[in-house]
Amino acid sequence: MSEVSTGGGEKVKGKPKKLSTRVDFTPMVDLMFLLLTFFMLATSMIKPQTMEIIMPAKEKNPDKKDDTKVKDDRAITVLLGKNNQLFYYLGAVRDKEGVDAKIITTDYSPKGLRALILERNKTVIDGIKEYRAKMKGKNVADTTFRKGITKIKSDDKKSPVILIKATKESNYGNLVNILDEMNICLVPTYAIVDITNDDLELLKKQNLNQ
Repeated sequence: MSEVSTGGGEKVKGKPKKLSTRVDFTPMVDLMFLLLTFFMLATSMIKPQTMEIIMPAKEKNPDKKDDTKVKDDRAITVLLGKNNQLFYYLGAVRDKEGVDAKIITTDYSPKGLRALILERNKTVIDGIKEYRAKMKGKNVADTTFRKGITKIKSDDKKSPVILIKATKESNYGNLVNILDEMNICLVPTYAIVDITNDDLELLKKQNLNQ
């Protein structure tokens, strides 16, 4: 049993005998273990932070050309450069008259790429806000709620389609950041595709990705 003794018990002339003080620390040890057990049981374990990415299915007929094309008025191509550089251009890389698209340098600030996407995706965001306000307070299963959100995204035909293209000099951190922006801005349709020679040539012409 642990204890602390603070007195000698000597009798001083003219004064009463001083009794020794003893403090028992055994209950404190028991309390420590009780608190440790409580926090172990009450504290939730840290859940791993993962990002779900739906990859395209393997083509059954690789020789068949993909006829799916993105309309120029909906397309936003995001280019990931070295040193976390971020660029984008609207529409096609080159219009019908052969004029190159203007590449704009941007960043992940609220006034950067996010502002552009939020403006283009306004109808979807407003629809989701109305849906959430309508379902607030109602006992709805998570799967049902998510299906409603997905339906709002799929029904909108004016929302932007983001094409994400990474150069060889870009890093995984830049890719994760742009995917976070897609989730923050509630973008219905986005895809990670290979960068083309036209894109690289466009960057070179405009002296970017240096």
